Amino acid sequence: MVSIKINQLKMGDKLIEDVLTPLGSTLFAKDRVISDRDLDILTAFMVTKVQIAASMTEEPIKKEEIVEAKAGAKVIAPVSPFIKEYDKMVEMLRNVPHLILANQPIPLMDIRQQLEKIFNHISEYNLITFAPAYINNIDYVMHKSVLTSLTSYLLAQWVGFPQKDWMQIALAGLLMDIGNARIDGSILSKPGKLTDSEKIDMKKHTLIGYQILRNITALNEGVKLAALQHHERVDGSGYPNGFDGTKLHPYSKIVAVADIYHAMTLNKVYRKPLSPYLVMEQIQSDAFGKLDPVYVRIFIEKVTKFNTGTKVKLSDNRIGEIVFFERDYPTRPWVSINNVIVNLTIERNLYITEVLQ
Repeated sequence: MVSIKINQLKMGDKLIEDVLTPLGSTLFAKDRVISDRDLDILTAFMVTKVQIAASMTEEPIKKEEIVEAKAGAKVIAPVSPFIKEYDKMVEMLRNVPHLILANQPIPLMDIRQQLEKIFNHISEYNLITFAPAYINNIDYVMHKSVLTSLTSYLLAQWVGFPQKDWMQIALAGLLMDIGNARIDGSILSKPGKLTDSEKIDMKKHTLIGYQILRNITALNEGVKLAALQHHERVDGSGYPNGFDGTKLHPYSKIVAVADIYHAMTLNKVYRKPLSPYLVMEQIQSDAFGKLDPVYVRIFIEKVTKFNTGTKVKLSDNRIGEIVFFERDYPTRPWVSINNVIVNLTIERNLYITEVLQ
């Protein structure tokens, strides 16, 4: 560890401690690799010293894949360990509905082991920027389940659940929609909005899911109730039973936050994904009636904390880079556009419409 002045900092240096503004807010999170633009930001915020690694080494790429470049040429791109294990989880989950329809057991041990492999690389998972590619509604369901599992796993830790609950909550997120296996496939794959009668049939997946899971001894009661209750709301406006927050299992409240976030930020055949920042503002407004407000507050604080440097598009089509966020307004960061700071906490008519990779 080396403490150096800003005028000695170089591009490529890696932070090993969070960098705070003079007012105590996080400007850059630890492990960030400094860019030329970062040097300007640190100077603008009057940061004088930072802690960096004494030496920088890069791990060799162990896995590669061939991808198509826009120009048509073949290029080499690394496959991250996280993506590799994530894709395996999606493929494993794809076979579960067939097993249920054939009255075969769910391979919970294999599923659990695969989740553990993903969690070994969970630090690579960024909720704001990670956007899996797929082309149909069936794939959407699979990806949403896996992502809800990962996000529920993180949120369980953030809100202070004991470690013994983390995997069970991850399984709750993964299996919450398992009742879809017995829903008419034409409803699941419909490329558009459902009719009223189709919505009624679709809502049955909560009851069906609980029935599928209720006799599996390897799952605790919270996992089973999450399948039943993840569409319930703390004000009693949800389904299937209209229970209020006093009757909802904590797992259900965790999974509900993650489920809503991914349902709105993932691409669907009939609509484009919504901006994560717009979705978090919507979730924040729902926290006072439909979602657990404590879980929502912690979720938004944690998700937005590590995204300085992310490129975004604003509602006026300008493209810039997130450089800072105020602790009280995490969904409305400061965005640098051509070296001009746009403070979204002040310019309320503007908002982030897209996160750019």
